[in-house]
Amino acid sequence: MSAAAEAAGAEPIDAPATWWGRVRHLGPGLIVTGSIVGSGELIMTTKAGSEAGFVLLWLVIIGCVIKVFVQIELGRHALVSGETTLEALDRLPGPRCIVSWILWLWLVMYVCLVIQVSGVAGSLAEVFTLPFPDSPVELWIVLATLAVIALLVWGRYRMVERVSTAMVFLFTASTLLAVVLLQWTDSRLTPEDIAEGLSFRLAHRDGEWVDFTVAFAAFGITGVGASELIYYPYWCIEKGYARLAGPREDTEKWRQRARGWISVLYMDAWLSLCVYTLATVAFYLLGAAVLHGQQIPVADQQLIESLSHMYLTSFGRWGFDLFLFGAFFVLFSTYFVATASNARLFADALAVFRVARLPTQEARRFTVKLACIALPLLSMLFFLGVGKPVSLVMVGGVAQAAMLPLLAGAALYLRYRRSEPALRPGKIFTAGLWLALSAMVLIAAFELFQRIAPLLVR
Repeated sequence: MSAAAEAAGAEPIDAPATWWGRVRHLGPGLIVTGSIVGSGELIMTTKAGSEAGFVLLWLVIIGCVIKVFVQIELGRHALVSGETTLEALDRLPGPRCIVSWILWLWLVMYVCLVIQVSGVAGSLAEVFTLPFPDSPVELWIVLATLAVIALLVWGRYRMVERVSTAMVFLFTASTLLAVVLLQWTDSRLTPEDIAEGLSFRLAHRDGEWVDFTVAFAAFGITGVGASELIYYPYWCIEKGYARLAGPREDTEKWRQRARGWISVLYMDAWLSLCVYTLATVAFYLLGAAVLHGQQIPVADQQLIESLSHMYLTSFGRWGFDLFLFGAFFVLFSTYFVATASNARLFADALAVFRVARLPTQEARRFTVKLACIALPLLSMLFFLGVGKPVSLVMVGGVAQAAMLPLLAGAALYLRYRRSEPALRPGKIFTAGLWLALSAMVLIAAFELFQRIAPLLVR
């Protein structure tokens, strides 16, 4: 029986005992990775590299690794309880006005995510204006938006999973190859470059400090950002992990079955971590070595043309065509997956905020499809009105970075207060959660200090 067929069934089953059997049930992490690699890696990571050089490599790596602990804990809670992320956040202690205080902050971030996706859509449209310079960007963003709407309204989980996996694989492979080939160019990486990148400093060797706002946005959006942390449990539920584990019961049989599916979730999350960390580091190195080295800015104007220099340097003349091909896939993947995820969040938010009741799965699917039409149109209109893709993406990155400490705190609350004692993570994983919270708070506090300090001096 296929993984999809098993997930669709009503009867709980034990998780596969073999490695290959578990591989067949992977997918949520790769879908989330499909959302990550466009705006985070292709735009913000390369922008950070182009402006800071190698000095922020350590922050990029930490930004990828520490968030996986929060990702897994939120996914674990969804698997065991069957609750969506918004439902779980709504149960946090503190002030309430219809819903929990944290959901109102999430709503602000959600609006910023729609703005961020509009920047991705605009970047995707710009890809087509390079081979067809006489065509207007407005034409291509309309066509791209209609394509995303058609695919999402027609397709379901399996199509999203397969398309995202293929796009992520192609993106990661071509990017890693570009880094390797860079060693035969004038922009080659040196041991001194890597040493500077792993020095845990925020200043260059000459003492000049980097613009931490760009670093802060990159930290919030690279790897699993706040949006992907919230998306991930939805895709775990849609994959069928919670259904296959079965409703929560006070029996050892249920706990054993839940442990098995939690192990599958672990494998899914850690595998996706490897994929997006490799892609993130590769793009940062390309940005630092090529764009920073050649003083090519990543700005709102001529974004795709500027980014193409990374592949031109590595692959030569035909690298431009290869970059356009890869940029199309990764940006379309992000536009596609982010819209699919935001549509599911939209439907859930209507119920959680008590705006509308969705009593059946059919009602929820219909609402998701409506959101799959409305959200891309909204992103398209926003870009047409603003037209600054990098700035639009950066808005989402900053909002996500600000939300990260709250999500880490929520994950710790769920771990200590609302999790099944027999299914709680061990001491090492729990220490990882505390480390994630500490790092996110420290980085957010440093960015806040940088914003406030000049005002105090005045």
